[in-house]
Amino acid sequence: MSAAVRPRMVNAGGIPMSALVAEVPDPHAVVVALHGGGTTSVYFDCPGQPQLSLLRTGAALGYTVIALDRPGYGSSALYPESITEPAQRVELAYSAVEAILADRARGAGLFVLGHSNGCELALRMAADERGADLLGVELAGTGLRYQDAAQQVLATARPDHRPVGLRELLWEPASLYPEAVQRGLTNAPSGAPYEADMVAGWPRNDFPTLAGRVRIPVRFTFAEHEKIWQSDPEARRGIRAIFSSAASFTSHDELGSGHNLSVGFGAPEYHRSVLSFVNECAAAAGVARDSEVS
Repeated sequence: MSAAVRPRMVNAGGIPMSALVAEVPDPHAVVVALHGGGTTSVYFDCPGQPQLSLLRTGAALGYTVIALDRPGYGSSALYPESITEPAQRVELAYSAVEAILADRARGAGLFVLGHSNGCELALRMAADERGADLLGVELAGTGLRYQDAAQQVLATARPDHRPVGLRELLWEPASLYPEAVQRGLTNAPSGAPYEADMVAGWPRNDFPTLAGRVRIPVRFTFAEHEKIWQSDPEARRGIRAIFSSAASFTSHDELGSGHNLSVGFGAPEYHRSVLSFVNECAAAAGVARDSEVS
């Protein structure tokens, strides 16, 4: 039987940070999952859809999983002045994870997964000096170049305006998602104010810069039916090239999935593939540590 999923709220340097946690007593490793825009940690534990849950799947396979409400979502949304700068958000995320785990077992260490807008925080955590101690990082739902149709839709986006056509980009083909998910079970009331500027500078500036600083293993997942980001061979080569200092780079294709990988029918397979990669990273880290000792 898998571990229960429990809500947590911790003090991260004076700012409350909320999360959903599935904890096992002696984990292989700890997975920190970071949701995208317009949702919360519930994205990784969709109500009434336990088979789609990263937290439940991870715990059943021996991993502790922490799904953070990213800064600006959940309990930290009430403190906008404390989340405007990227460094503030990185500090909050690391502080929250440390407060949640405290002296609990961590197994081989921490692994970070980022989806869509959550990739920004995931990469900043990986590029931070503390990122050298992470086992690895999984990224999905992001890229360097928008698809043409997505570029036209997103050009009309504003903090107070959800552009026409955005739902089709995020949630089509509809046949890939349970009906309950399509009704917006994982949607947040609003996004974080800083995200509009964050998204604007991401593909051309922040993503390439941060990627070049990452030294841990990276896995990048391409959903078969991704409608926002380009994933043709040229786009894939460009993404691989910017991770110039990574210990390794693995490209993964998730067939039968759309942009929202963790709440579609393909979520169980995707989550198992992520955890398999975590296991590989843990094994590689163990070998590296053994070599240092000897």
